Amino acid sequence: MNPIHTVKRMLQVNLNVLPGEDLLIVIDSTKKDLGNVFVQAGKAVGAVTELLAFEPSGKSGTEPPLSIAKAMKEADVAICITAHSLSHTNSRKHAAAAGTRVATMPGLTADMLETGALLADYEEVQKTGELIAEQLKNSREVTIHTENKVLTFRIDGRSPKVSSGLLRGCGQSGNLPSGETYIAPLEGTANGEIVIDGSIADIGRLTKAVTIRVENGKLVAASGSQGEALLALLGDGDGRMLAELGIGTNPMARMTGNVLEDEKKAGTCHIAFGSNHTFGGTIHADVHIDCVITRPQLFIDGKLILAHGKIVG
Repeated sequence: MNPIHTVKRMLQVNLNVLPGEDLLIVIDSTKKDLGNVFVQAGKAVGAVTELLAFEPSGKSGTEPPLSIAKAMKEADVAICITAHSLSHTNSRKHAAAAGTRVATMPGLTADMLETGALLADYEEVQKTGELIAEQLKNSREVTIHTENKVLTFRIDGRSPKVSSGLLRGCGQSGNLPSGETYIAPLEGTANGEIVIDGSIADIGRLTKAVTIRVENGKLVAASGSQGEALLALLGDGDGRMLAELGIGTNPMARMTGNVLEDEKKAGTCHIAFGSNHTFGGTIHADVHIDCVITRPQLFIDGKLILAHGKIVG
């Protein structure tokens, strides 16, 4: 599919961009070519389109420059196409609170404009996400089995969020491509081990599965060289706290090594470490790193929801 056609469809279907609206395209210096595609598509749908660029931070969850944050708050629609995610930043949160419709697209590639998750039926993605959210509501405990490892944590009192990719209303925000239902676990309640076999944000597709151990909500060990890289990204402080459980709901999403798409694949789940104050948790850290599991068995209060990569609950 033609990339400009794909972006025009996304602007109109997912973000409801109208002629005359102020559309801000935020890129870092690694995404100039993609930024130009989005500018052309924005102008084609009649939006007043502006492109702003900054240097990449090197770590997901780091705030962009203040000038970018200010511009995001003033736009009708802001699309963030960056190497490292702005999803879990105050800049994204404050822009949405000001009424901006915000789509974050960390790690977007040209390939993703031609095939995969962006081409999904997002009405169906929303329905699946809402069904999983109903399972999470008013529940107490999540258990994830991977190989012979088990991780458990509590979600009492926490509200799930549905990231359907339909960001049409004032102040709505989320990833594009999208398709996940996610929740912030209760801080300090996670214990056990889990095998990460898919990909890790800012690291990519794993060459060997990484076994991690969590004690009282904090990541304390991770195997192999890519596990060491994960620990280095997270630092020694609150960046190592378990921040998120996400469940993929997009049937068009592929496993490519790019977490933006990997974590949306229907039947996968992911956990993340670092900040979660932007979606119901209490952790403030200058990092948020997602870790994708391809074939989990996931239980909510003892009920099987995911069975080896398939949604069953």
